[in-house]
Amino acid sequence: MQHIHSYRPAGEVTDPPIDTVTLPHDLRHLRRKLLHLSNGDMVMLDLKEAVLFHHGDRLVLESGDTVEVQAAPEKLFEVKARDTLHLIELAWHLGNRHLSAQIEEGRILILRDHVIRNMLEGLGATVTEVEEPFQPARGAYHSHGSHSHGHSHGHDHHHHD
Repeated sequence: MQHIHSYRPAGEVTDPPIDTVTLPHDLRHLRRKLLHLSNGDMVMLDLKEAVLFHHGDRLVLESGDTVEVQAAPEKLFEVKARDTLHLIELAWHLGNRHLSAQIEEGRILILRDHVIRNMLEGLGATVTEVEEPFQPARGAYHSHGSHSHGHSHGHDHHHHD
């Protein structure tokens, strides 16, 4: 079984990968894991630090060959707004609830949650069920190679008047 001790961000490697591993967003934060490749082979990922992998990142095998990480299609809500300002307001409401969101020009993708859907529709959003790869924006306290986010929200250190 081959081992993986390093990786390259998407776009850095131009040679074709020898295989792929397809994972949903919540299983792409990895440090040490046995990975099942699309051809049925298994490889052992063993990195010094946990990494949040993105679609297109490459895992480098001991042989020098690479395996491409692919984002699995997931059951999502596509959120559309009346205009840009409305989209920003909707993003604020989602962020205020600490929800993972993929923010794009013209739409936001979130994991399906019917309570959140009702809230968004109540705010005037158009919400549609879709199934596609999900790459939520990383939080301000999360780096590409860091496992913990190392901050406190400090909810007990402020008050609202």
